[in-house]
Amino acid sequence: MPTPLSPVSSPSPQPSLPSRHITGTIALACLGVFVSYLPVVGVSVALPVMQQALDASTAGLQWITDAFILPTAALLLTFGMVGDLYGRKKTYVAGLTLFALGCLLCLTAHSVAQVCVGQALTGVGTAALLPSTLALICHVCPDRHRRARAIALWTASLGLGLTLGPLFNGVIVEHASWRWIFLPSLVLGVLTAVVGVVTLTDSRADRERHLDIPGQLLAIVAITGLVYAVIEGGSAGWGSGEVVTAFVVAAVGMSAFVAVELRSSCPMLDMRLFKSPTFSGAALVMALTLFAQVGLVFALSEYFGLVHHASTLDIGLRLLALNGFTVVLGPLVGRLMTRTSPGLLLVTGLVIGGIGALCVNLFHASTGTGGAALVIAVLGIGIALAIAPITTIAMNSLPHQLAGTAGAANSALRQIGSALGPAVFGVVLTHRTLATLPGHLAGSGLNPADQGQVNGLVSNVGIQAGAFLHLATPDATGRAQAAYGASFTDALHTCALVGGIGMLAAAVVALVLIGVRRRGADEIPAGAVPAVDPSGLTAAGGAV
Repeated sequence: MPTPLSPVSSPSPQPSLPSRHITGTIALACLGVFVSYLPVVGVSVALPVMQQALDASTAGLQWITDAFILPTAALLLTFGMVGDLYGRKKTYVAGLTLFALGCLLCLTAHSVAQVCVGQALTGVGTAALLPSTLALICHVCPDRHRRARAIALWTASLGLGLTLGPLFNGVIVEHASWRWIFLPSLVLGVLTAVVGVVTLTDSRADRERHLDIPGQLLAIVAITGLVYAVIEGGSAGWGSGEVVTAFVVAAVGMSAFVAVELRSSCPMLDMRLFKSPTFSGAALVMALTLFAQVGLVFALSEYFGLVHHASTLDIGLRLLALNGFTVVLGPLVGRLMTRTSPGLLLVTGLVIGGIGALCVNLFHASTGTGGAALVIAVLGIGIALAIAPITTIAMNSLPHQLAGTAGAANSALRQIGSALGPAVFGVVLTHRTLATLPGHLAGSGLNPADQGQVNGLVSNVGIQAGAFLHLATPDATGRAQAAYGASFTDALHTCALVGGIGMLAAAVVALVLIGVRRRGADEIPAGAVPAVDPSGLTAAGGAV
């Protein structure tokens, strides 16, 4: 059973570290997260090319994305604990090694299945990198102000990977096979691992820990069951036996996970942490925000590729502002968090992002690049103002010795939201396109036979049929594409509504559970965290 609750003890003072060592550790932590996020959106914008080369279905494309995100979400907490047990440096280097092996597997892939396996391996590597990089930063930055600035740089590095990935991949796809999009990540992963081995100093928790095997297995079952049900529900039907079974497995797995963690003497995630309104609010806000952000990236990538017929490079350029502002505004956000309330920045960013997402409803099938860029920029500014404060609030919501716990749980919720985004938005795109297509075809001027051909193609192939309409109606391709474009844009509007409402709901959660009042540098709000004996409280990331 968990140890009895008792007053929180003050963190033991850390020995002073050389400034060069602190700077080098922060730089390597930022480089690690940059490398791990290069393929995330980069692979998404290359999906239309991969679909044609591998003859993949819409569900197959969603699995290429979620094959990376699922193991990341499921294994984050475990790797936080592994870092505590065996050392954060070892976990960091192992994560980069696994990541590079996954990229190598994708680089040589000739099937959707092999790409998914490679993506899964890179996801395992990322699961090791996210908590280890945050724990390394926390270890060398015990001061909350310096830690906030370092986390802002960490977040900016994550955004830089999301921003440059599509651009790198767009240039590569323009001049070579899609497989080569994994080469930059492979090379950077290997080089970063080598530098980390030589320069990083290891750290670990100073208390006895052990792996929570039952909790880990139940987390994998619950998360995989949920995402599988959402993805397959769009194609197999929500009432089909396999989808219903998957939902049941997910519900039972999550219930069992909570029960096991409450009874475990060394839980992977101590449920008592969620007694903190600030911690719980940050976790929920992170999940909602990443759900909307990654889901909209998926939907907009498909919109530009299938409706505008943009190249992979063009898609990357059009989405540049969505993650680019996280990089550009990262240093400014870091300074603002030391001068004003992170909660105020968070709520402001979520409101701006929600408005930007809702403005996607202004798009139509022939929206120009300038108009689209303006709306995407508003969305990107909102996300830039929100992401760093969420992470900082979660990590500062607990006593210093539990900051790694907050980081690991925060990253886990980030990945769960990221996994559900493409899954849910992919289902919405497919269903809404199919539902509105007959009406647009009826007004297109196509004869009934051609209308039936287009309907049949989209029903059988899914939304990716937009790339093959010339085969169904060779003599009236323009009218067929106009009807398809109008239907797909209707579906995009529904996705924008879901994403916008999600971000505005996150703003309400932040306002209620986190608040916007500025607190002192070392003040933990009364009642914000349960009184826990740090020597007995065990959760991924642990003491730093």
